[in-house]
Amino acid sequence: MQKRLNGKSQVSDGQQSIRKAVRLALPRIAHGLCHYHYLKEAIKPIYEADRHAKKELKKKVRGLRDIERSVTNETQEMATIIEDYCSAVRSSITNDGHPPLEASGLKLQENLTLIEQSLERMEKKVL
Repeated sequence: MQKRLNGKSQVSDGQQSIRKAVRLALPRIAHGLCHYHYLKEAIKPIYEADRHAKKELKKKVRGLRDIERSVTNETQEMATIIEDYCSAVRSSITNDGHPPLEASGLKLQENLTLIEQSLERMEKKVL
């Protein structure tokens, strides 16, 4: 994609192949990125750290199937509650957001914290 800015051509696409082609064909013309690609480039280190954090959080909540299978000895009401919490955790794990504008690792941390707080409140009611 090419546009005119101050009488000069500017390329706004962030694809590496287009960047290289513009550099070869128009060496004196600055390569301008559109806002999305500029933001995507700027956020890469944060995105990678967030992605790693999300992977580590996912490791901590493994074993949902084992928990869901263990409810056979519980009352129907308690089994439903446990299954609902497992479903909430599973839903949080699969919600990836829209990078680079949303940090899915931070969102997962927030959701898991809310689930944990809810479990603590539930435990106080039961005991």
